[in-house]
Amino acid sequence: MARVALGADRDLDWLRAMADPSDDLRFPMKGPFQPLRDGSGAGLHRAALALIKSAHLLPAALIVPVENALMLAAEQALTLVPLDDAGEALAALPPLREVSAARLPMVASAAGRVHVFRPEDGGEEHYAIEIGRPDRKAPVLARLHSACFTGDVLGSLKCDCGPQLRAALAQMGEEGAGVLLYLNQEGRGIGLANKMRAYSLQDQGFDTVEANHRLGFEDDERDFRIGAEILRRMGFASVRLLTNNPRKIAMMESCGLQVTERVPLKVGETRENAGYLATKAAKSGHLL
Repeated sequence: MARVALGADRDLDWLRAMADPSDDLRFPMKGPFQPLRDGSGAGLHRAALALIKSAHLLPAALIVPVENALMLAAEQALTLVPLDDAGEALAALPPLREVSAARLPMVASAAGRVHVFRPEDGGEEHYAIEIGRPDRKAPVLARLHSACFTGDVLGSLKCDCGPQLRAALAQMGEEGAGVLLYLNQEGRGIGLANKMRAYSLQDQGFDTVEANHRLGFEDDERDFRIGAEILRRMGFASVRLLTNNPRKIAMMESCGLQVTERVPLKVGETRENAGYLATKAAKSGHLL
């Protein structure tokens, strides 16, 4: 996080260019900057960025003092969250509820069923695709798959997401049972719009991790606690996890789910995504 003071000569175009580094080629010179290292505002700025990230917006905030702030909030019916409570509220996992389920015959298996889970805070829904009738008392073959519109739907060659989705479902179909969790955490949790901004930066020569950092995001903003909570609500206590990502295993185990086996899922390498996969292995620790 960088905190900088704004000079009186900064206009709206400069602010927009600062907020969106994917446009750096058109606005390459933005300094000099006056960093803010002292004062008590850092906590407020961190809370503002966390709130912005939760809405899949660019993580940039313009902090402006407001006179009679409490009166303004009351007059405009604004939501007030005490700063001391904001961090805990944003970090908490909202309770998830299964709101509907139905049978769905699929290419992978005629015995398919889709469960829809919805968080109580009105956030994005997540889906559990159940293949066959998995034994709740045995480790279930499971996959935590993050939504990828470009890969899953459009067949993008920049990633391996689409092939991983189809291969995971096919393996569950062959074994006769499994659960694929389709988590709406597009672009490693930054949302589709920011993912396209990251792609723009990648076209300028940055790798996946560098592009995320340049936009102000972490390497990976996903919350795999969601997957663990859904599996628990479905009655599972242990899994055979289809993944190349050790972080998923660690998160499942930290949430109380036993991972009895890591099942590799190495599919979908292309000439176009070779660099992307190399970055996942070198910088994100994926076992490729």
